[in-house]
Amino acid sequence: MNSIKKVKRMYGAFTNAGIQDFIAYRASFVGFFLGEILICFVMYFIWKAVYASAGNSTFMGFSMVDMMVYIFLTNIAGFLTGTDSTYSIAEEIKDGSIIMRLIKPVKVDLSFLFFELGNKVMIISCVFIPVILGLEIYRYVMLGYVAFNPIRLILFMFSISISYLLAFYLNLIFGYLAFFLLNLWGFNILKESIIKFFSGAIIPLAFFPEVVRNIFEYLPFASLTYTPVMIYMEKYNGSTLLLNLGLQLLWLSFFIWLSKLIWKWAERRLAVQGG
Repeated sequence: MNSIKKVKRMYGAFTNAGIQDFIAYRASFVGFFLGEILICFVMYFIWKAVYASAGNSTFMGFSMVDMMVYIFLTNIAGFLTGTDSTYSIAEEIKDGSIIMRLIKPVKVDLSFLFFELGNKVMIISCVFIPVILGLEIYRYVMLGYVAFNPIRLILFMFSISISYLLAFYLNLIFGYLAFFLLNLWGFNILKESIIKFFSGAIIPLAFFPEVVRNIFEYLPFASLTYTPVMIYMEKYNGSTLLLNLGLQLLWLSFFIWLSKLIWKWAERRLAVQGG
């Protein structure tokens, strides 16, 4: 209990700052959100044409209703797991302000993490809940029965929490490269493209050939988006569900360990522009 109070006292201000940051730039976020929703509807009509041309009600185990839910869930998963840790730490390394975090009695990774958690609190209340409600109303209208499963929602939230932490530390590790490369803009675009493809955010991994799919599902990228979405949609059950949750935890443990290892190495050769 004392340790929880200590963490709250040390990092609570970062979370409050994250909430204030979201409120301050809410107009920008709303514009971004509407753009993402528009992309979802574009994807919907593309897949609708695919299903119409296939002449089947299901395609690779996905009905059109499943596909609609998948499109919007992967989008909302992107909001929940999205992180600016790469950009934030890279910019602070470039301008030298990283030194201000180093002289404070806080851990660098946790200070970034708790700041972003403030943003996530607002995203859950302002975006996640309305989108899930809309999806469940859509499923009820299309299927004729209530498909919502509260246990699946709990499992989804647990899985997506692991996904966010995994994405945070993966991006944090990439941000540490700024100690050596200084400018990560081009590499960051490449990284995001790779993650979107291999995480199933563009095409469900189930649509790939079995050999390729089996490889992709064991990579850490699948744990970022595909795993929590498949859990919510009840595509993962029993041992498959436990296996994929275990993979998420395994990859998370690995990237936390790797981030701490790289940080200790990079800290020794700290050289910043303007620092």
